[in-house]
Amino acid sequence: MVVVVGMAILGAILGALTARKRNGTGADMAQYAAGYGIAFGLIGLILSLILVRFVV
Repeated sequence: MVVVVGMAILGAILGALTARKRNGTGADMAQYAAGYGIAFGLIGLILSLILVRFVV
């Protein structure tokens, strides 16, 4: 669970920074943060499932 939340937060931060780098408005930063957060959260979920499968 920690991996999923951590990856989602990391994705949201990277998304907001990407939008800011492209001179986006606040709405752009929120949209990028949401999109990246969802994508990174999904990757974190897959990683978490793989870790649980191999460790336990």
